[in-house]
Amino acid sequence: MAEASGVNVGSGCEEKGPEELSQQSARPGTTISRVKLFDTMVDTFIQKLVAAGSYQRFTDCYKCFYQLQPEMTQRIYDKFVTQLQTSIQEEISEIKAEGNLEAVLNALDAIVEESKDCKEPAWRPSGIPEKDLRGTVVPYFLQQRDALQRRVQKQEAENRQLADAVLAGRRQVEELQLQGQARQQAWKALHREQKELVAVLREPE
Repeated sequence: MAEASGVNVGSGCEEKGPEELSQQSARPGTTISRVKLFDTMVDTFIQKLVAAGSYQRFTDCYKCFYQLQPEMTQRIYDKFVTQLQTSIQEEISEIKAEGNLEAVLNALDAIVEESKDCKEPAWRPSGIPEKDLRGTVVPYFLQQRDALQRRVQKQEAENRQLADAVLAGRRQVEELQLQGQARQQAWKALHREQKELVAVLREPE
């Protein structure tokens, strides 16, 4: 009974190899994401690993123990295989998380999809480093120059607005100063008239 279950595990893993999985996944007109392809490769690797360490080979290594405790041997093998699969999957998950692998692979898929609609030929080096450098760097510097010019024009416009606001403020201050001086002169004149009036009223008859 134990031997049969061990053989089934091995044969089940051998039914679908990486070639058959790739043929089933890569159907005409369909696009497989790189994340899914990576997961399929990992699953195939685990299946092949379990198939290589079949129950039959496990019992061959521990014949004496298997003859004494066949059921215990089966449970140990099942536990070993389960822990092995879990350990590998956890290690792969950590690698994917540390390297942000899913985002990178999805970005590659997006780049490939965008390139399908591009009718122009992809860039290829000409073999002349100076020419390739100019072709790559010059457009970038021109773009930066245009951006800087737009920033300078915007800053100049803001500076003109600020200058106009300062001049308007100065004119208002000057007007307020003139109004204050005019009021001061009027107050002085009124004060003199009051003094003169008081002096006239105080003269003896």
